[in-house]
Amino acid sequence: MPNDFTKANHENPPRAWRTRVQTWLRRKNNLPCPRCAYELRNTPLYREWRVCDNCGHHFPLDARQRIKTLADPDTFHELEQFLTTRPRGITHPRGIEYAQRVRDAKRETHLREAVLMGAAKIQTRDVMLVVLDFRFLGGTMGAAAGEKIARAFEHAAEQHLPIVAVTATGGARIQEGMNALMQMAKTVSAVNLFQLTGLPYITVLTNPTTGGVYASFANLADVLLAEPRALIGFAGPRVVEILTRQELPKDSHRAEFLLEHGMVDAVVPRMELRATISKIIGNIVARSDHDPALRSEHQAVPFALSPHPSISPSPWSAVQLARHPDRPTTLDYVKRIFSDFVELHGDHFFGDDPAMVVGLAQLEGHGVVVIGLERGHGDERAQRHEGHAKPEGYRKAQRVMRLASKWNLPVMAFVDTPGADPSYEAEKRGIAMSLAYSISTMLQTRAPTIAVVIGEGGSGGALALAAADRVLMLEHAVYSVISPEGASAILYGDDAHASELANDLHLTARDALGRRIIDAIVPEPEGGAHTNADAAAEQVKAFLVRELRELSELQMEELLQARYKKYRAMGK
Repeated sequence: MPNDFTKANHENPPRAWRTRVQTWLRRKNNLPCPRCAYELRNTPLYREWRVCDNCGHHFPLDARQRIKTLADPDTFHELEQFLTTRPRGITHPRGIEYAQRVRDAKRETHLREAVLMGAAKIQTRDVMLVVLDFRFLGGTMGAAAGEKIARAFEHAAEQHLPIVAVTATGGARIQEGMNALMQMAKTVSAVNLFQLTGLPYITVLTNPTTGGVYASFANLADVLLAEPRALIGFAGPRVVEILTRQELPKDSHRAEFLLEHGMVDAVVPRMELRATISKIIGNIVARSDHDPALRSEHQAVPFALSPHPSISPSPWSAVQLARHPDRPTTLDYVKRIFSDFVELHGDHFFGDDPAMVVGLAQLEGHGVVVIGLERGHGDERAQRHEGHAKPEGYRKAQRVMRLASKWNLPVMAFVDTPGADPSYEAEKRGIAMSLAYSISTMLQTRAPTIAVVIGEGGSGGALALAAADRVLMLEHAVYSVISPEGASAILYGDDAHASELANDLHLTARDALGRRIIDAIVPEPEGGAHTNADAAAEQVKAFLVRELRELSELQMEELLQARYKKYRAMGK
């Protein structure tokens, strides 16, 4: 009888109970935004995405809601769904309390663990999704959660699927003691094995992401994305303030702070995550029909080089043209030559250098890695440090060079710099070391590499991106061991002799081609590239397509051997 009565009340709840539930639901849907107090009732962004329409505050999502925002409808197929935590044989009061909390979490969330994993499609692209649910004991990683995460990477490797992990976690599950700590090593081992497949791995850091999850598998992704204002850090702010007895700045432990300091590639609003992830994966896996003997209409150049050295600009005039404030920069060429460009940020160690632009894109339907030194235009030039890249800029370049090797994507490098940053701060952070490692990484990249000197190629700062299989140079660009002003300062103690010393530095495109420093000269429109940026970009694109087609005909070992012989013979 009690069972029947309970069942009847569950199916037909009393009027007073129904009224309370309806009132609670109304209040829940009418809650003002906790950040800006905006009334959220019937607002479209909040209703569909749980994002404030006024200030963009991102409300928490549970794992199934998260999957719904990312995966194509009805494509998520859960794996390892019966793997669960079963705290048995516990006699200590704390252990009994933990066991009860696990049971409560299972009942309240209808999950068996803090992790949901399974195969899905994101804009028709097959992926393996790993999603943590903060409702289940704070999304913490214990033995069962770590096991599910490790199996996700193993399944992805077996099925040849990219991994997309979404974190919302307080870190390791301290109730399980050292077993929880060891899940960090377990999941990292699984990531290391997965990385050998050459498949993409993307992590989305959401609010909050801290502790052992953040300090293990989550941070080992090829690409790290974060939601706006997500709380992210090794130790949570409250823990830090208690342990250090210091008040943290307001921007501490936020996604934007990490972006500024080079720890994430992009901060992406929830509404754009799905398209961004799809574009990244699409660029990585894109191959032209002849993989990659590019099908292109770009044929012979429409205008020729100046035929006689006598009517070519003098070396000092070439320097002035290369430095022209309206001359097209890396980003000007990128937007005209490539499609689906996704910029990546940061060296994942210290900072993000705006003088170095890197990202993923497509050239005639083939995925490529783009690296370029960026001067900027107008007021932006100061923000870009006039193209003087810092150590973190070159480390950012090294990072994507390694990704190019992993994914076998050609590298397209654009060189335009007076030279690397020579400042005191740059010396403190290892500018010379970063240049050495950039040259080394470029020469070891297991993919075709093409560099284009589009403006000024200054010393080691330029060579760090130009140690490529093919080096091209625009007709009025310059490439030198030192700037004319620098040479004058060394020889005469001032820069007054820069124009005359330009003749002795052999810095023009014709000089570089004659000494086999470069492989080809790209013609410019009459008067220089700044007179017609579209035509200049068409020329560069035609040369890139031609060179990539030729390099792609070589086997990898042939390519690496030819690269070694090329630079081994320099100066003979």
